[in-house]
Amino acid sequence: MMDSIMEAQKAGVVARGIARLFARNDIWCLSEMPLRNGRRADLMGVDSKGRVIIVEIKVQRADLLGDGKWPDYLDFCDRFYWGVPPGLDRSPLEGEGYRPDCCGIIVADGYDGEILRPAPLRPLAAARRKVEVERLARAALRRATVALDPQCAPWGTPE
Repeated sequence: MMDSIMEAQKAGVVARGIARLFARNDIWCLSEMPLRNGRRADLMGVDSKGRVIIVEIKVQRADLLGDGKWPDYLDFCDRFYWGVPPGLDRSPLEGEGYRPDCCGIIVADGYDGEILRPAPLRPLAAARRKVEVERLARAALRRATVALDPQCAPWGTPE
């Protein structure tokens, strides 16, 4: 139990560094964004051109090697990144099973992040992008409203 708490904390630190990197580049994101296929993106954001970005954060080698669900995210974004902390062995991400041809890599700590490998643009169909951006906007607005007034939490459709 303690390991999972520490792993979640470390993932939160990596997420903060990536969010700062993104904010400096006019990309705004939400954490723990549910997707329509039942998966949950660690970070999902939109850049200044309306393109959708998903980041899957891995803080332990075993978690990275055991993740078989990540390809399920590719149908919901224009760019996909792996987010990892400094010091994590990134060599598996170079293997064919991790599709380096379509996945970028960001290394981040609690203060900042750096893109080590840019994620290639794999454009979503315009209709799908519109749906995903609207879902992301509604989730962000709902979270902001509930943060201001927790009494609103039971209303509407939770993410």
